[in-house]
Amino acid sequence: MSWFTQSISGTIGKKLLMSLTGLFLILFLVIHLAGNLQLLAGDGGKAFNIYAYNMAHNPLIKFVSYGNFFFILVHIIDGIILTRQNKSARKVKYAVSTNDSKSSWASKNMALLGIIILVFIIAHLAGFWYKFKNGSLADVVYDGVTYPNGYEVVSFAFSQPLYAGFYVICMVFLGFHLSHGFSSAFQTLGLNHKKYTPFIKKLGVLYSILVAAGFAIIPIVMYLKG
Repeated sequence: MSWFTQSISGTIGKKLLMSLTGLFLILFLVIHLAGNLQLLAGDGGKAFNIYAYNMAHNPLIKFVSYGNFFFILVHIIDGIILTRQNKSARKVKYAVSTNDSKSSWASKNMALLGIIILVFIIAHLAGFWYKFKNGSLADVVYDGVTYPNGYEVVSFAFSQPLYAGFYVICMVFLGFHLSHGFSSAFQTLGLNHKKYTPFIKKLGVLYSILVAAGFAIIPIVMYLKG
């Protein structure tokens, strides 16, 4: 395993690891959004509660969720290390221009965006995930089967204007983070070509808008419904 350790310990290895974990999380967000959109089904939370119960009791899904937490942790640690290395590199004067003026706001502030998203993840886990996992939810019965009423917790949280606003703002920052991270991940993996790169960047922007808007619309609709 020494070759693997040496490979990921270098800057290139860390960037590859950052890209791979990032792409996994990009896929996860699509799946997570699809599940969360069931909050807007208009059935009093039935679809969401059944979905959440099945997700929590499916062995394969539980295994994937543990992997997801691991990838998030690796992504965060890798991001911190690469940010510190980049800051150290900027102190050195290069003869070749880096074309920073052409860089997007998101690319220049990925560390800041990452910190904001980390704060959101912690708040999200404390507000929702912990309550779902520690068995403190009230029960609700559908067709003779008892389910934890996670919808009630989410509905109450999004009825609070401060939390709903915080959630929406964080989704805007998530969109910026994804817009750069999407194309950057593919470029790091070698998909950097004048023919394909513009398409990948446009696809990344489209993805980031749809995902961020998809998550943001949930608290907006639930708050307006009261």
